Amino acid sequence: MSEGQTEESLRRAEELLARLEATRGELERLADEEQADRAIEVLGELAELAKAVEHELARARREADAGT
Repeated sequence: MSEGQTEESLRRAEELLARLEATRGELERLADEEQADRAIEVLGELAELAKAVEHELARARREADAGT
């Protein structure tokens, strides 16, 4: 795997982390507004985003290890 692919995986992980942070902020807002149903949906979104971040970081790690 090339260094460019590793960089791309890291870039995607950073984008996902930004989405994760924005979604977490939405969850806080919903909690303040006591919108439990929507908050539960957002928790599911957070779980999916966290899995995607983990996946991209693992991919970047594998690509970096393959490049050495």
